[in-house]
Amino acid sequence: MSSHEPTLPTILMIERAVKDAKNYPTKAQLWKSLPRKVHYATFLRVIEYLVASCKIIFDSDQTIVWVFPDNPKLDKLLDSRVTVEPPQHGRWAKKK
Repeated sequence: MSSHEPTLPTILMIERAVKDAKNYPTKAQLWKSLPRKVHYATFLRVIEYLVASCKIIFDSDQTIVWVFPDNPKLDKLLDSRVTVEPPQHGRWAKKK
């Protein structure tokens, strides 16, 4: 195992820091704001993982934005959504 492979607690700490940030941080700002020290190479591996798993994206000014839909309000809204089916007759009916 490489010396820069993150542990689960490190990954969760960085995830929490992104989610709890009041303003969207840059990588350097986020790294400096972490509650405990992490090697920068390890930090970058976690950032790679978060991007690959679609939990974060980088804005045009290189700030990190949390985009993973784990918001309880969003979950409730998605659970209560109504699905609309297209009509089976008339102008919008599917052609056979």
